[in-house]
Amino acid sequence: MSGAKLASFKEQWRLVLVLFLMFLCVLAIGWKVSALHIVERDFLQSQGDIRTIRTVPLVANRGLISDRNGEPLAVSSPVKSIWVNPQEIGAQHSEIERLAMELGLDSDSLLASIERNTRQEFLYVKRRQAPAEAERILALDIDGVYEQQEYQRFYPQGEVAAHLVGFSNVDDVGQEGLELSYEKWLKGVPGRRQVIKDRRGHIIEELNTIQTAQPGKNLELSIDFRLQNLAYKELKAEFVTRRAKSASIVVLDVDTGEVLAMANQPSYNPHNRENLNDFSVLRNRAITDVFEPGSPIKAFTVVAALESGLYTPDTVIETSPGWMMVNGNEVKDIVNYGTLDLTRVITKSSNIGATKIAFEIGPDAIRNVLERVGMGQVSGTAFPGEQGGVLPSHRSWSRIETATFSFGYGLSTTALQLAQAYSVIADDGIRKPVSLLKLDDASVQSLHREQVIDKTISHQVLAMLETVVDPKRGGSARDARVPFYKVAGKTGTVHVVGEYGYEENLHNSLFVGLVPASDPKLVIVVIVYEPKGDEHYGGQVAAPVFSRVASGAMRILNIAPDNLPEDASKELSLL
Repeated sequence: MSGAKLASFKEQWRLVLVLFLMFLCVLAIGWKVSALHIVERDFLQSQGDIRTIRTVPLVANRGLISDRNGEPLAVSSPVKSIWVNPQEIGAQHSEIERLAMELGLDSDSLLASIERNTRQEFLYVKRRQAPAEAERILALDIDGVYEQQEYQRFYPQGEVAAHLVGFSNVDDVGQEGLELSYEKWLKGVPGRRQVIKDRRGHIIEELNTIQTAQPGKNLELSIDFRLQNLAYKELKAEFVTRRAKSASIVVLDVDTGEVLAMANQPSYNPHNRENLNDFSVLRNRAITDVFEPGSPIKAFTVVAALESGLYTPDTVIETSPGWMMVNGNEVKDIVNYGTLDLTRVITKSSNIGATKIAFEIGPDAIRNVLERVGMGQVSGTAFPGEQGGVLPSHRSWSRIETATFSFGYGLSTTALQLAQAYSVIADDGIRKPVSLLKLDDASVQSLHREQVIDKTISHQVLAMLETVVDPKRGGSARDARVPFYKVAGKTGTVHVVGEYGYEENLHNSLFVGLVPASDPKLVIVVIVYEPKGDEHYGGQVAAPVFSRVASGAMRILNIAPDNLPEDASKELSLL
């Protein structure tokens, strides 16, 4: 083969080879295109959707908490939370500094937080911003910065109802009070929706709702905020004036068992998160704190005496010389009252009289009465941390245990328990459950009512308790009087237990009152722990608070007077 032919053959071969290779490339490209459009189409489409279609949560609104008249006590307001995608914002130091400055944050701390979470796609920067503020931040147009719809709990009445309502945390989960105990009821069910987002994370199209958000259920409390506000203000004023350690008040509806007001001192502002670490301030002391009730127990000692058949309201008891030794311990009255009938044992609050009754009828009879009216048992409100108190049960009682038990030492109770117990005396001897929630008419009609004290005996004891507030009868609680209304009640002044026994100069001051006494509608319990100053008796410290709260309550609830002057009664009868 000549050189010319050989060269021509080589050129043709190279041409064929190139064409063959080009054919293979075209074939490969064709196959790949076909595979992308046919074989891998579904996979690629799904991957594309993953990068554009997002499932975003629909935040559920927490249920409203209101008083019995619809006054809001806890509401949820829409807010925006600012968050970043650390993978997107990356190491844009200048942008991070700008973001931190606009949000009032430390730029170094924010940068360090982003760098620690570079593998994450979500990091909160600042939560619960006003919608307008959030829009201003987004307007900065910083890559990787986004907003999220949330709700913030707001408490319009602040510290006035804080102990009862409680509060929720930054994630809208109940932490204290009824916010905690009714968490499942108040908490809504979040929903989900599908959206299309652009590369900057902005929603450009809403596709569909996968699950509709279910808002939480509303909670209507038994309290009347008008009464709540009044009780809180009066209690706080006394707490400050007496420089007391703490104080509590409970206002209970006799007919329904509903708590119309409940307040404590000191209180707290649920919006100030810095003060929420002091657990002593967070306690609803009216339900969670127990104390020795002292003299208010004498009313039930008298109930036991009347039930025994050994006593009548007129039975005479000798209390001279005003003191007695029991197992080497002195039991005494403030003064020597001499000869008292059963009624005046209550009027004068005689420890000697109560002790002699207990010695005759036995402590178990008194304990039985106290158990029947709810002492030593939780009230069933489902309030977190509620205490049942202590109602002792001894196989054999010593004489000193018997004596002190008769006038309210050696047992413990809460303010709410004491209110429930006295509501039995106020309501013809009938015990019913207490409620922190508003009861409708059907619920009131279906209340479990139990006759635990004979009706006649409850009326007799109620009449005795009236003498405590009557200055003409020598009662110890004349400052508990309410203009134009009859009042029944009992004072209490209890020594505080210290490290080495009862403290001589530390007291708890109590008053339990029923108004109007002719047909009691309210039971009000006031306790002031460790008041300072010269006055410490229940009739001096707690009774005036009762008087002011009861007077306002009668007006607010429009309860007719039962103790008008005779001339005023005649004028009203002529109208």
